[in-house]
Amino acid sequence: MSDTPNTNSQTAGAVDSPNAFEVTAQQITRAADCLKLSEDWRTCLVAPQRVILLEMPVVMDDGSLKMFKGYRVQHNNARGPYKGGLRYHPDVHLDEVKALSSWMTWKCAVLNVPFGGAKGGVQCDPATLSRRELEQLTRRFTKELGDNIGPHIDIPAPDVNTNAQIMAWIYDTYSAHHHNDVAKGVVTGKPVELGGSLGRAAATGRGGFLVLKEALESGHIEGLSSLKGTKICVQGFGNVGSHFCKLAHDAGALITGIAQVEGGIVSSEGLDPYAVEAHIRATGQILDFKGAKNITNAELLLQPCDILVPAALENQINAQNAPKISARAMLELANGPTTPKADESFQQRGITVIPDILANAGGVTVSYFEWVQNFSHDIWSEEDVNRKLAFRMSESYAKVRETAAQYDTTLRNAAYIVAIERVVNAMKTRGFYPG
Repeated sequence: MSDTPNTNSQTAGAVDSPNAFEVTAQQITRAADCLKLSEDWRTCLVAPQRVILLEMPVVMDDGSLKMFKGYRVQHNNARGPYKGGLRYHPDVHLDEVKALSSWMTWKCAVLNVPFGGAKGGVQCDPATLSRRELEQLTRRFTKELGDNIGPHIDIPAPDVNTNAQIMAWIYDTYSAHHHNDVAKGVVTGKPVELGGSLGRAAATGRGGFLVLKEALESGHIEGLSSLKGTKICVQGFGNVGSHFCKLAHDAGALITGIAQVEGGIVSSEGLDPYAVEAHIRATGQILDFKGAKNITNAELLLQPCDILVPAALENQINAQNAPKISARAMLELANGPTTPKADESFQQRGITVIPDILANAGGVTVSYFEWVQNFSHDIWSEEDVNRKLAFRMSESYAKVRETAAQYDTTLRNAAYIVAIERVVNAMKTRGFYPG
């Protein structure tokens, strides 16, 4: 239920784990070279427009007072209100949030969604917090953000370790301080009974599935032409990974490997994701699934398969493990799962990478649909939502493919070219106040 993948906290290796914000700067620079943008424009596109740092006191269940660090970074709003998820994680830090806010700007632009990019984070471990403590922290964070968020200003959504309930608390707190009838548009990924959209929970996984299907059926992945019989390994079986697995399985793909934070399982005969999900509910872990072999999280990435799907956290695929990956293509459902050095390895070996700012943009697209429904006081059917999402993903993939051919470049760089050109055009058209 997130604009970006709601994933398990897992790391395949700490070597070659570059600063995420520096990676975004490199990606912007590469596309800017193709567009022949001046140094002034490059600096403008890299830097966030606003950085909000918070120190928040929360009364814990034992009566003690604990301070929490909070962040909200608003990268660019040239094309519309800031938009981006809110993650709760012990390792949240400013450069990570800055990078994620930048990726949201480009993701919205690639899908031609009229939002800009933002991201938020709170340094905490939700697993150690009671429900009351989690609610108090969320409400305090919302109150401290004040007028920096709003239906026309900045619209948070769920991300790592946050969910629809946390969005409901944000909505309620914001509503208590801002009396208007469109307050529910302050967040997306809400419970359906509070104005959330049908089809929202599966949107990120479905968007990735639709793009992969389009790439296969268009003949853009060498040696493969459909999902039927295609062998797929997925790292991350949270909200995004699980929905993707089910859709791919139902389309005839063989899910030969799945991993979570505690490890993974593989089977050459294919894994039934519905049965795997039931096993996790029953046992609390993915390991020891009947008929499958246990492996480590890192080993999952190296399993023989046709399509590798990283749906976990950043920097999972690096210079050390990339040369050992045998997949024909990769679908990035996580944000920033591939380091630049790993990208170079894939390019040299002819491995197609469908980049994160395209592949996992289904979530923010349906968030936009939710926002539109809130303002129009309407409820769309799940069929309508899925149909509109399919059109957006197909149209965006075609535009990125066309741009990749025009500039003789990778899909990643093409996606950035499309996004940056749209953002720059919006900024030039609006002008610069006071000018």
